[in-house]
Amino acid sequence: MNLVIVDYKAGNVQSVLFALERLGVQANLSSDFETIKAADKVIFPGVGEASSAMAQLKARNLDKLLPTLEQPFFGVCLGMQLLCQHSEEGDTELLGIIPLQVKRFQTELKVPHMGWNQLEQLNSPLFAGIPEQEYVYYVHSYYVPQSEYTIAQSAYPEPFSAALQYKNFYAAQFHPEKSGPAGAQILKNFLAL
Repeated sequence: MNLVIVDYKAGNVQSVLFALERLGVQANLSSDFETIKAADKVIFPGVGEASSAMAQLKARNLDKLLPTLEQPFFGVCLGMQLLCQHSEEGDTELLGIIPLQVKRFQTELKVPHMGWNQLEQLNSPLFAGIPEQEYVYYVHSYYVPQSEYTIAQSAYPEPFSAALQYKNFYAAQFHPEKSGPAGAQILKNFLAL
């Protein structure tokens, strides 16, 4: 399988590469248009801040390429948020692939939402073999509200989108690469799509 991880200097790429290696899968790290377009599957990790990440994508013209991809695509954490329309973080226009808004948590609970939380309402082949109430690992201050594109939810304390799907674009707010056996299974499921 030709698996490409998008390299735009804003991804937690090493932990994703290691998680894939544990599954016996080699991935290419690339920002090259042709390499990404030729991939069987694409993973789009992200950590950091929305406007800086968008600047990195624009500097490489990846903001033009990514919305045109038709193969299975998996955005992780900030990578999920960047697929949306707009973020309250830095009042940032995003890639606009999924017509949703990214909001900042307004809660008396500690922000960022960091640590293990349960998945509920699983509704996608991405979660094959994953039971309801399974724990996954989060680190985020911004979230995507529930919508018709939500394929899993968590609560902090209100429900939010733990994962999204729109056409060939799948995305998880949590970090599958840091979520133990459950995260490994979710990555395996993506690779099997």
